[in-house]
Amino acid sequence: MAILHTDIPTRAQVDTLLTARERVSVSLYVPTGPASSGDAERIELKNLAGQAIEQLRQAGTAKEDIAGVTEHLADLAEDEEFWRFQARSLALFATPKALTTFRLPNHLNAAVEVSDRFHLKPLLRSITFPQTALVLALAQHSVRLLEVVPEMDPVIVEVPGMPVDVASAVGKESLTDRLPRRRFQGSEGQKLRMRQFARQVDRAMRPVLRGDVPLILAATEPLQSIFRSVSTASELAPVGLTGNPEESSDRELASAARDVLDDLHVERLRELHRLFEQRTGQGRTVTDIADVARHATMGAVDTVFVNIDNAVPGFIDEAGAVTFEEADDAVSYGVVDEIARRVWLTGGRVLAVRRDDIPGGGETAAILRYRP
Repeated sequence: MAILHTDIPTRAQVDTLLTARERVSVSLYVPTGPASSGDAERIELKNLAGQAIEQLRQAGTAKEDIAGVTEHLADLAEDEEFWRFQARSLALFATPKALTTFRLPNHLNAAVEVSDRFHLKPLLRSITFPQTALVLALAQHSVRLLEVVPEMDPVIVEVPGMPVDVASAVGKESLTDRLPRRRFQGSEGQKLRMRQFARQVDRAMRPVLRGDVPLILAATEPLQSIFRSVSTASELAPVGLTGNPEESSDRELASAARDVLDDLHVERLRELHRLFEQRTGQGRTVTDIADVARHATMGAVDTVFVNIDNAVPGFIDEAGAVTFEEADDAVSYGVVDEIARRVWLTGGRVLAVRRDDIPGGGETAAILRYRP
């Protein structure tokens, strides 16, 4: 399978970052460009790293800890091979002993956060709404699978065991070859072979499908309906691309798939807002930060919306009480970040979105598992 220059974190990786506790934890987000040489991004990293080091100094951090973080970030800035392969944003999580990076397909703002834990709201954006899609271009005479990401050319995904076309998949020289059983002739016989072909395609694709990446089908009828009737892929998007994919280039299919992906995101957000309104009528939503924090601590939050673009300085204690702070350059940790962490670790759903997409237009809003 072709590898693109993105590193989407798995749930296990997010769990590790959310549960990590180090007296020095530095989180940096650097905007990047897939077609860039990396020079501008390396300069930006050095600038952000300088801000982080200054915050550590002002907080009275031990010199050896500052030296460890500085070394990790400086080494990465000088790694020319690393900067050859970029996506749209780079997330970095540094401690005096280690550095973890993720190349993300989302446009994220430059950010610096220094605390005793990592700032993960922006990272969660890449999980909330996948920016990547797989496109299955399915026709009687050809099959190809494309991986599509924003602002980059699509990449052909090699799938072991993928059939070439309908006829060869069913052991015939032609789709119109007669079947041994007379009751399956003509159009009925062709549909039978298409179903056999579709099952083989579905089976071959199982190892390469990823639960967080939608599969968009490009096919004409009746193959579009036939594949949907036999597919076991939970990732299969309800809306596909019509028209013969053999008559469209990879770039044309990718462009159309991005429109479908955008529509899927919009519809998903609408559904979540409708659910929020429904639960509000049942007394099962909260929008005040203090209320959300308390319910998150209790494990009562099913779904939380958090603003990825703003930090609310402060702390949440073990009982869920919030202490707010004035925003300054001192070491601090965001209240909304901690809300997201507690919801995630108690099995809730975290939606990292822009402020306009949060019900009520605040910093956070939550759907509760039960009425308090």
